[in-house]
Amino acid sequence: MDEETILENFRNELRNWLEANCPKALRDSAANTKNSPRQEDHAAWLKACASRGYTTPTWPKEYGGGGLSKEEHSILLEEIDRIGTHIAPVSFFGTSMLGPVLLEFGSEAQKKEHMPKITSGEIQWCQGYSEPGAGSDLASLQTRAVRQGNDFIINGSKIWTTGAHHADWMFCLVRTDPNAPKHDGISFILFDLHQPGVTISPLMLISGQSDFCQVFFEDVKAKAENLVGELNAGWTIAKRLLQHERSMLSGGMPGGARPSKKESGSQKATAPRSYLAESARPYLGEEGGQLNDPILRDQIAQYELDSLCFGLSLQRSGQEAKAGQGPGAASSMFKLYASEMNKRRSELVMSIQGASGLGWEGEGFTPGELFETRGWLRSKGNSIEGGTSEVQLNVIAKRVLGLPD
Repeated sequence: MDEETILENFRNELRNWLEANCPKALRDSAANTKNSPRQEDHAAWLKACASRGYTTPTWPKEYGGGGLSKEEHSILLEEIDRIGTHIAPVSFFGTSMLGPVLLEFGSEAQKKEHMPKITSGEIQWCQGYSEPGAGSDLASLQTRAVRQGNDFIINGSKIWTTGAHHADWMFCLVRTDPNAPKHDGISFILFDLHQPGVTISPLMLISGQSDFCQVFFEDVKAKAENLVGELNAGWTIAKRLLQHERSMLSGGMPGGARPSKKESGSQKATAPRSYLAESARPYLGEEGGQLNDPILRDQIAQYELDSLCFGLSLQRSGQEAKAGQGPGAASSMFKLYASEMNKRRSELVMSIQGASGLGWEGEGFTPGELFETRGWLRSKGNSIEGGTSEVQLNVIAKRVLGLPD
């Protein structure tokens, strides 16, 4: 049987599976506001996707993944898009950050222990990197881990820990040799957050909400078998994970638009719909199909063009990653550009909404207007999280452009 026939059979079987397993309320939900998916719908869809490994479709089957080839993965995305839904989400810290690192650096036992639980959504993860005195200079971290028998005993704290209050486990950078040069005495370790000695304190941002936390450790235990890689060699793993994180952040922020869905078997695609232009019409008005404000009209058009180009660049980078090249220093370029694009989008929305964008709470403003105002404030943190823009510029200068130190 030739490859084309194999792929066509896979597509037909996938369509039948989707029809049988994807809840009706989760299809075309963005367009059909009458659909009100229940928690049971989401749970059933997650269970179905996880049973096939589709939450991590390209991971090996022996670690809970789908084991799909590049071509099969593309077909999966097309068919999911065709019925107007998404693969059931699981922790992006597991799928986009820890999982790829375990595939590259983890032991066979660690892969079999932790990766299937990521795929099924059984375990939620968070990242223990930044500390109150170690942000951009991450290698100066001071959280200590001391070996005692079959455990490491951890003391210290982490800050800006996204989702720690919802997480079950943490992958964490700890100092295991305080006498070594700062980059050489760091280890990468995994441990359970549901144990004595862990204190999690949520942090509030200027936007009025936050998923960030500060986490304190007092004699917290981590099994020695959950040390990833070699002792005191965690900085290499840390840098690799940051590349995965920056790739994830750049793809997740608004600004990575892509062409609209293709028809099955066709390479034809239409231009993406301009969300900004559509949302601007009630505020700016239009005449002859054009927004009345020519300056904002021009800025919106330029943003949409830049967004489309950025989205296509991300797709090309993703295809290179699937070919085995993995994320590299170029992930810093994408993260930097995505941060600037998202801030630019928020500024545009504020300009479009005018006085309607000044609301914080109360009557006189729609929920969408209040959401965008808070989102504008939140966007200011984009140039800090995941590595500051200044750090990204240094990485680009040295690792991409090859400029001298």
